[in-house]
Amino acid sequence: MTIHKVGYNTIGYILIFLFGLNMIIWHFTRQIPIIYDFFLPISVIFFLLILSFFRKPKRELLTNDKYVYAPADGTVVVIEEITETEYFNDKRIQMSIFMSPLNVHMNWFPVSGWVSFFKYHPGKHLFAWSPKASTDNERTTIVLKKADDVEIMIRQIAGALARRIVSFTKENDQAKQNTEVGFIKFGSRVDILLPPNAKINVSLEQKVIGTQTVIAELI
Repeated sequence: MTIHKVGYNTIGYILIFLFGLNMIIWHFTRQIPIIYDFFLPISVIFFLLILSFFRKPKRELLTNDKYVYAPADGTVVVIEEITETEYFNDKRIQMSIFMSPLNVHMNWFPVSGWVSFFKYHPGKHLFAWSPKASTDNERTTIVLKKADDVEIMIRQIAGALARRIVSFTKENDQAKQNTEVGFIKFGSRVDILLPPNAKINVSLEQKVIGTQTVIAELI
């Protein structure tokens, strides 16, 4: 299993903490070994879960100019028409993908183009499935402009457990479809805002795989 670089520090801190905690428990419970024997496997399982959270999968790089690929692993929790007010100021189709702590938390560019807008918003940490999470939570907004001038928006949204959004892009960067755009730590969601005439290829509660599932087609 390959570990993503954004997890190195977190994994190191947790390993040191668990090692120290286990030594303390062992020191004070040597006369009652059942306590240490109970706590040690729990520590190992917890550490393996942290490693799994920061896993970096190897996937085939798919590209198609008419397709919009899933920017994240997870479950489709929203498909609706909204009025977007931060950048477009018009009607858009919003699709939201919820990532549980067990999902891969890497994010990818769903289309190729260039980054015409980027902004980080500090904010709350409501549960990621809350409708207000799109506008109230800590988040980044990224707008991609394709070669044909069609623009789509991606929002990386921190959830109740997430406290850090990592983005590897900035305004005027070139974006290549299905290459990495960022990472969100510990539970989160990604919104993607599409033109009103986009053909939606997924349904509510459907599981999607980042870089592999075609979530929409651009007309």
